[in-house]
Amino acid sequence: MKPTNTYEAALKKALLFLDNRYTFADVRYLLMQYKHWNLTDYLVHQQDIISQKDSQWLQTAIKKMCDDYPIQYIVGYENFYGEDFIVNEHTLIPRPETELLVEQILMNECADKPLKVLDLGTGTGAIGLTLKKQRPCWQVTISDIDANTLKVARLNAEKLDVQVQMICSDVFNRIEYQSFDIIVSNPPYIAQEEREVMDESVKKYEPKKALFAANDGLAIYQKIAQQAPHYLTKNGHIYLEIGYLQGKKVSTIFQNYFPDKKIEVLQDYSHCDRMIILQ
Repeated sequence: MKPTNTYEAALKKALLFLDNRYTFADVRYLLMQYKHWNLTDYLVHQQDIISQKDSQWLQTAIKKMCDDYPIQYIVGYENFYGEDFIVNEHTLIPRPETELLVEQILMNECADKPLKVLDLGTGTGAIGLTLKKQRPCWQVTISDIDANTLKVARLNAEKLDVQVQMICSDVFNRIEYQSFDIIVSNPPYIAQEEREVMDESVKKYEPKKALFAANDGLAIYQKIAQQAPHYLTKNGHIYLEIGYLQGKKVSTIFQNYFPDKKIEVLQDYSHCDRMIILQ
């Protein structure tokens, strides 16, 4: 007879307390994140007797999941571009789609020149800090409107052992006039009207100011477009994450302020509009 207090058995028992939105893979992922295990590690240890400490932690975590609390906030981090970024309720949880934005920048821009980069609305620092990690010679500035969010970004910078300039700023309002070769942003772009169709965990716990924007989700793009000409070098590029229905509207906004730039809309893994590049 199999022991009833193994890691595998504890996960199966935990699943009974959750509704049908969750699967065994979800609770296994929760444990793996907490233990910093990959799937092979889990398979090696699944029949081990679960420790009292881990059992208590799992019980507490499952109670939080029952209230839609995000797994990433429970374990305190999320992986982005191969690095674990500290997250909490002051930050959005980095998404895989945003990795595509980073990939585009790394592919398109010169790796061995000291380019100046500005990451607006940095959140955890996922974009700006990853760029600095991958391109140490780049001069990266990251900014966010929320001081508590920047504290998390600072912890992540220390964790990744990278040096960047950090500024608490609402878009450009506290950025000194200077020229950047790259401006990148994943700003708030969800319209308030879309709130009802969002996942409960996002609505309840992720920071509202990092999610929602006025004017059908376009307000921050309008701010960036209006002020960016004063900060972008003549041959500089802008990279933006957008909502899946915003490609045409955001392109039009930026084309009005950058009539000489070529604007390209790129899609994500689901073949939805997700990025805009001005070059």
